[in-house]
Amino acid sequence: MPFSVKNLCCSKVVDVRVDVEMKTRAQQTFPDKQQGAAAIEFAAVFVVFFAVFYGVVSYSLPLLMMQSFNAAASEAVRRSVALSPTVTNYNSLLKSQAQSVVMSQLSWMPPALGFSASYTNVTYTAGVLTVTIQYPKTRLTQVLPLLTLPGIGEIPRLPTNLTAQASLQLVP
Repeated sequence: MPFSVKNLCCSKVVDVRVDVEMKTRAQQTFPDKQQGAAAIEFAAVFVVFFAVFYGVVSYSLPLLMMQSFNAAASEAVRRSVALSPTVTNYNSLLKSQAQSVVMSQLSWMPPALGFSASYTNVTYTAGVLTVTIQYPKTRLTQVLPLLTLPGIGEIPRLPTNLTAQASLQLVP
């Protein structure tokens, strides 16, 4: 509220204005008003950051496993070329050779992922050696849980089986 005071000794009128609202506004600092907005911004940025981070982590492991499965299957058929076709029990030795190469190539996988030889299929028919690795998604989700988002679905979105296959025609 403005008010004025007369100075009796000088015959001048001196206006002294005190604005209570201005004093109250001056006491409130600008960052104090922004604390709520900063919390909301942090929450929004955190959700986006977490979604990107979870996406990177949840897709990295299946992609690494697929690369390893492809490399192991390819290496298994490649090393099987060295086996002499004149050896007795050639078919069974060929299959066991390929199976052992796959298992040695994938020995880096931790036991929690539960990879075993039962996920590997080796066939030799009509001179073609085929190594197939089929790892079920259910084994992977025991280690890395799926995140289901409304409107998007599950993350990571994976097929029922992670499958890798390599074939090579061997001439006996």
